Amino acid sequence: MAGRLHIAPFDLARLLPELTVDAPLMTSANMAPRHMLSAIRLEAGRPRLSRLFWGLTPPWLEVLDHAPHCARAESLESRPMFREAFQVRRCLVPASGVYAWKAQPRFKQPFLITRVDRGPLLLAGLWCRFHTSLAEHTDSLALITVPTNRLLAPLTDRLPAVIDPAQARRWLDPETPLEQIRALLISAPLELLGAFPVSRRVNNPAHQDAACAHPVGPMLRQPD
Repeated sequence: MAGRLHIAPFDLARLLPELTVDAPLMTSANMAPRHMLSAIRLEAGRPRLSRLFWGLTPPWLEVLDHAPHCARAESLESRPMFREAFQVRRCLVPASGVYAWKAQPRFKQPFLITRVDRGPLLLAGLWCRFHTSLAEHTDSLALITVPTNRLLAPLTDRLPAVIDPAQARRWLDPETPLEQIRALLISAPLELLGAFPVSRRVNNPAHQDAACAHPVGPMLRQPD
């Protein structure tokens, strides 16, 4: 699953030249669920960056701790919590990496999964709105996960779906036919992502320093 993200500063305008920014990209060396997270949605026909709560909170949810931070792609249309949002309220979460933990004999070794060129990722998500009053509302999101490719399978069985920037508008547009949307929810190409072991400081979400993402070994990647 995607329990933690690494979000480094990067220029989103290079990925999405039409992007409108409501608030600067929220960066974090060790972003955990139940916090505000920058996300891109389509508003008035233009992609817009704003901040949402990471943990899907539909109006009927009574316990915040039950807010899912991930949704499995295979069950989006069968689970009422996700069905409507998947159809019309999709978003993208900019990130530079996803943490995963590999079981070892005495401990779990954290890895940071990134693009092999260390460029930014656009992670697939869905969102919902909870009106707290006539004038106020809270927007929240969950990342959409897909099975991991065979290169990264030893680290984790699922990762957020990665959306190519060229497909960003198609993903965000509620008018895009669902069969085209489903076709985007696939495992990342072998050559796109790699992973390297990092400090166990990342185990504690309170740690937010750069050491959390510092490599302590070589990158696992598809051979050229």
